[in-house]
Amino acid sequence: MARLRVVPAGSNMTELHTGDANILFSYQTPVAAHVYGRGWLMTRAFYSVTTSRHINRWIPDGVGVEKVDQREIEGLVS
Repeated sequence: MARLRVVPAGSNMTELHTGDANILFSYQTPVAAHVYGRGWLMTRAFYSVTTSRHINRWIPDGVGVEKVDQREIEGLVS
């Protein structure tokens, strides 16, 4: 199994680095990811203005982002 690494990314923001992706958590919820070989993903679900701000701050400007079902983001964690 790949080595997991948890990295603080800001106030109430955490990144989980796996062998396949970097996953952004806003508070305790995974909401976006950079999947190696696929690109940037973000949840279609709306949680709060703050969580939306976390996602927008984490994903680089100008990159393509695929909006996916929340279950797909959660599946990257399990």
